[in-house]
Amino acid sequence: MDTPAHPHGDPFARLDEQAEVRRAAGLVRTLRPRPADSPLLDLASNDYLGLTRHPEIVEGAAAAARTWGAGATGSRLVTGTTELHAELERELAEFCGFEAALVLSSGYAANLAAVTALAPHGTLIVSDAGNHASLIDGCRLARGTTAVAAHNDPEAVRKALGTHDGPALAVTDSVFSVDGDRAPLAELASVCRESGAGLLLDDAHGLGVLGDAGQGAAYAAGLAGAPDVVATVTLSKSLGSQGGAVLGPARVIDHLVNTARTFIFDTGLAPAAAGGALAALRLLRREPARAARAREVATALHTGLTNAGLETVRPDAAVVSVRAPSPDEAVAWAADCRAAGLVVGCFRPPSVPDGISRLRLTARADLTDAQIADAVRTIVRTAP
Repeated sequence: MDTPAHPHGDPFARLDEQAEVRRAAGLVRTLRPRPADSPLLDLASNDYLGLTRHPEIVEGAAAAARTWGAGATGSRLVTGTTELHAELERELAEFCGFEAALVLSSGYAANLAAVTALAPHGTLIVSDAGNHASLIDGCRLARGTTAVAAHNDPEAVRKALGTHDGPALAVTDSVFSVDGDRAPLAELASVCRESGAGLLLDDAHGLGVLGDAGQGAAYAAGLAGAPDVVATVTLSKSLGSQGGAVLGPARVIDHLVNTARTFIFDTGLAPAAAGGALAALRLLRREPARAARAREVATALHTGLTNAGLETVRPDAAVVSVRAPSPDEAVAWAADCRAAGLVVGCFRPPSVPDGISRLRLTARADLTDAQIADAVRTIVRTAP
């Protein structure tokens, strides 16, 4: 059937123009479905501890699905909270050193929940310039006013807080996802306490990697369980599953249960994801050396690439960033690595706040020394 002409023209014509701009700038993104069993060496995923395919984690997810079904069946406040969700929240809070936890359907949803619920009208939000998109979107959705502070600069945060005499919240990644650098959490907490501000940190890339046994960045900085600190985590990276959580004082978690829209109006996390995350958490408690191994692998990658003359940012956790000359060359470099059997991440504008394109490598605790050496050789050999 012929589509009738729109009286005011094509309402989506502008999308073609935007697509052409992306093509001209070399910034087109495409989906690349991967097979279940790939022969490629993976340095692009966030499976920091190598647990996604671990038999215990897979069985934890499968057993939860057999017991509770494929889906949560509803929002957490209706039918979407199972005993499994409550168990995961108790053990996650205990492991990370916080009083309470709240599990959501994703780390993105957890960040939106925390920022919007803790920064109502009249609140000043001081957000690090390098923060993840989910924190940025949380700031946009919150009713508070946002001030962007220079990256990893506690003094800039102090100055911003000094302009406001009402409630305030500083928001930062604990480990930044682009370069893998670590936020000065102890200094930020001190600055916040000077003005009575709260501190919210996104520990997506710290959980499972930082701390003596992978308890996360807040634990490593001595801030876990503090009454003025809240952390968000994802269950989809080190824990190899899916979902997110907010950790903090019990009164903060209770506040989110009653006010956070991405918790109240979203379907609960699928039981399989909760079961897989709980199994991973318990395995990490038994095998805490996995956290240290992930950091060792990151250091080995950085050392090898730096010694070969590449511009590589020193990793503070498990993310290793290798600078590329341009967006096009970054894409070509990643493609050449793939052709040689190695999958690496490729970050380009507008995904990177500084406009610098790079390869982004993620260390995994299950990589062997031989695989690390092969990866370094491949990246160096294919460098533009």
